Amino acid sequence: MGILNITPDSFSDGGLFTNLDTALRQAEKMVADGAKIIDVGGESTRPGAKPVVEAEELDRVIPIIEKLHQELNVIISIDTSKALVMSEAAKAGAGIINDVMAMQGDGSLKAAQETGLPVCLMHMKGQPRTMQSNPEYKDVVSEVKDFLSLRIEQCLKQGIQKEQIIIDPGFGFGKTLEHNVKLFKHFRDLEKLGYPVLVGASRKTMIGQITGKDVDERLAGSIALATIACLKGAAIIRVHDVAETVDAIKIAQALA
Repeated sequence: MGILNITPDSFSDGGLFTNLDTALRQAEKMVADGAKIIDVGGESTRPGAKPVVEAEELDRVIPIIEKLHQELNVIISIDTSKALVMSEAAKAGAGIINDVMAMQGDGSLKAAQETGLPVCLMHMKGQPRTMQSNPEYKDVVSEVKDFLSLRIEQCLKQGIQKEQIIIDPGFGFGKTLEHNVKLFKHFRDLEKLGYPVLVGASRKTMIGQITGKDVDERLAGSIALATIACLKGAAIIRVHDVAETVDAIKIAQALA
């Protein structure tokens, strides 16, 4: 899954692809490099990010989703927590709904069910603006599993089919380095829930904490995490650097 942020303030690529033409060129490159999914986001969820109003998010993402749907043979994922954005993105050609709020927003469950699209449910402790303010857990693995189990149950009750559900432990979302490491170490416990797992750790702070590298110097660390996630059974790897990650995963899969 290649990341395409149509935002001015995302932590790594904010402001780079807000123009329709540059966004399309980037998507074309990621597809050529081996991406099977392009994840389009119109609202940053980095720590401290400011919320974006519904109309502005629609203005950012709908034109590029329509263009990608017309121009490229690729699955388009919409990264949003807003019900109307989910519905309009589906009409524009999106094929997956990727929600960092795990369908907790007003009307999200109903909107997602009505689109008929697969959904990705992510765990986050708190809100993007405050999630990294001293997050605490008694047992991060069991708490993440319990949360995801509850959200899965709500999706099933709404009529979303089991085979349409993907889960994401939310690395870096309301978690310290210790929490992230523990989740990686116990990754197989998440798989026991019985759903495909998405891993998004590309260029994140945990890599900087381990390596001491700034965000634009975290390629090697991101590839290492993607490779480990692949070997542990991740179904989808969400990344900024598609070509390099695809090569690493090809090697990991061949040797596994």
